Amino acid sequence: MGAMGSERTVRINAPAKVNLVLRVLDRRPDGYHNLWSVMQTVGLEDELYVRLSARPGIRLQCDEAGMPTDGRNLVVRAATAVMTRAGHAESRPPGVEIPLIKRIPVSAGLGGGSSDAAATIVALNALLGLGWSREAMGSVGAPLGSDVPFFLFSPSALVRGRGEDVTALAVTGTRWIVLVNPGFPIETRWAYEKLSAGRTAVQPLSEALHRIDRSGVVSWEQAVGLMENDFEAALVPTHGVLGKIKQQLLTAGAEAALLSGSGATVFGVFRDQTAAVRAQQACSRTEGWRVFAVPAGTAPLSCEAGGTPHPTSVG
Repeated sequence: MGAMGSERTVRINAPAKVNLVLRVLDRRPDGYHNLWSVMQTVGLEDELYVRLSARPGIRLQCDEAGMPTDGRNLVVRAATAVMTRAGHAESRPPGVEIPLIKRIPVSAGLGGGSSDAAATIVALNALLGLGWSREAMGSVGAPLGSDVPFFLFSPSALVRGRGEDVTALAVTGTRWIVLVNPGFPIETRWAYEKLSAGRTAVQPLSEALHRIDRSGVVSWEQAVGLMENDFEAALVPTHGVLGKIKQQLLTAGAEAALLSGSGATVFGVFRDQTAAVRAQQACSRTEGWRVFAVPAGTAPLSCEAGGTPHPTSVG
């Protein structure tokens, strides 16, 4: 990546993710839960343009109305963390400007904020010629959010612990994914509270999941049969529309359908684009739902030199 250090602007796409498996295990001493998840990127992507500037400070611009662009945003926090780790905390560090085109729904279980943060780390690694490995970038991203390290190892990975333990996973075959977002967010902390309040014990991982852990490979045919999310049973009783979406996706021909992350997006797995687009059209008839038909899997995070946001893409 050092070869890109001379470029002053890079463009990078930040993909959404789905959890093909999401098991929430025991509570850790730090108050968080240990996770075991099979995560997969999908072809719904935010777009970032990251450039160095003579004007000091980190400035984020976003076309999503109401999106904070200060230190509450993971992009700003990621840029700050990179500059600090890289030793650019001197009196006159280079400035960073980041226009962000947002396509991934917010607080939707799709990891959009974490993906944007990971993309920011990758872009600044290139712009500043830091030469950091994925592991080094992951150590910068892990404190920002449990999903951030995954995106540095995407498109598919096993994620364990609080999210910092990531192992690349080979998912063989191809599929299309239909994402259905009901138009409201589910706050992650609240989802964990509902999950904890509703269960008396933690079910151990199945032998089939242990086999994936050992082999590092799973086919789509196997994955479809193993899909599960511990949050689903906890959230459907209070958000009945999640169950309605799941049933509609299955009726439309999905091989399987599941809540992603802690919601509120539900996704269906389809064998090909034609079936996925047909299901997208059926689900899009419900007012308020945001529906996307996208391929499963994207290229690993990488940036290209130059470019500016297309005016029709913003706003």
